[in-house]
Amino acid sequence: MSEGLAPAYYFLDAARAGASLPRGFLEQARAAGDVTGARADFPALHQQVNGRPLVWFDNAATTHKPRPVLDAMTRFYERDYSNVHRGAHTLAARATDAYEGARAAVAQLLGASSAEEIVFVRGTTEGINLLAATLGRSLVGPGDEIVLSTLEHHANIVPWQMLAQSVGARLRPVPVDESGQVQLDAYAALLSDRTRIVALSHVSNALGTVLPIEPMIAMARARGIRVVVDGAQAVAHLPVDVRALGADFYVFSGHKIFGPTGIGAIYGRRDVLATLPPWQGGGSMIRDVTFEHTTYSEPPARFEAGTPSIGDAVGLGAAIRYVMGLGMPAIAAREDRLGHLLMAELSDIPSVRLIGTAAHRVAVASFVVEGRRTEDVGRALDGCGIAVRSGHHCAQPALRRFGVETSVRASLAFYNTEEEVHTFGASLRRIVRGR
Repeated sequence: MSEGLAPAYYFLDAARAGASLPRGFLEQARAAGDVTGARADFPALHQQVNGRPLVWFDNAATTHKPRPVLDAMTRFYERDYSNVHRGAHTLAARATDAYEGARAAVAQLLGASSAEEIVFVRGTTEGINLLAATLGRSLVGPGDEIVLSTLEHHANIVPWQMLAQSVGARLRPVPVDESGQVQLDAYAALLSDRTRIVALSHVSNALGTVLPIEPMIAMARARGIRVVVDGAQAVAHLPVDVRALGADFYVFSGHKIFGPTGIGAIYGRRDVLATLPPWQGGGSMIRDVTFEHTTYSEPPARFEAGTPSIGDAVGLGAAIRYVMGLGMPAIAAREDRLGHLLMAELSDIPSVRLIGTAAHRVAVASFVVEGRRTEDVGRALDGCGIAVRSGHHCAQPALRRFGVETSVRASLAFYNTEEEVHTFGASLRRIVRGR
């Protein structure tokens, strides 16, 4: 089939692709401004662990999936499964419409100007590696600098570090204060004529800090510096508008926003994305191939070599339509209340030291208990049916800034409850007392 015929035959238009929100949830959110009733849609939350009702406080690691996501993926595999873009048959058309409909949903979630600014990847880690290998190698050379914050996840450190080591550049980390917030004056001082890329988390996965990325992006853009934002910990908790933020790239993972693993997306400004070379070669990313020369497709196809993770993209699209149906402002408000309650519970336990107390934060609390190993605290909480994370959270520089190698992290989502926060606090008090 010729290239000119494919889009007209297969793709849903953006309006139709983004229109199907889950019935019932919009009415609920609009009527009550409350999303707690949606908890019933998450089958995994309604079970017992170690004889206790499960309290899932490990949402920064991954989120559970609502029934509409599970149903959408089952329906796709049972009814619509096919490879995408090139098959001249009905199932190929259905699969392609579903896949491109998911791309349109991502664009709608992020406020992108077009679905063509969305590239599907396996997740945030792969997305940042793609950008390090394309944007990074196009811009960064000997003596150049890449500025990032001390709060970054390893996925937003190591790819840039590998690039810097290979070309003779260096990383310049922005320090953070005692609350766990970046120091804007120090950041401004680090930007120089040698700075080629700024890479920032929107939200710290270890501490829950919401970084002041708006002024940080503006300062970098004023100097002509490209900006990459790791949005993995933000998209499920805060409304995101990439055009208002002004970042060149914004990357996130589907499993952090109630979708499946193995899928994520890069938003890239169309004018910048069009300048990047391919990352991988193979099918789907070409226009024409001879043994002498290959002509590449325009973005986003240029960056999606091979058979994509179609079913996972369908699940991500369903997850996005689900949270948009509930309303991101309602989700953010709900989590803000839970986060304040969580911090109050922990602050009331004398032997608990909070790691990071920035005022602008999501519902994440990282802490250590005096005289207790973090893994022992995590195991003891698991005995109470409470799932938390213990370890370095793939953010060792951030924790070492506060003099610790590991911490316990409790991270909440809108489907958690006040009762669960109180149960967590009571259980931790008993553990601290050795009971």
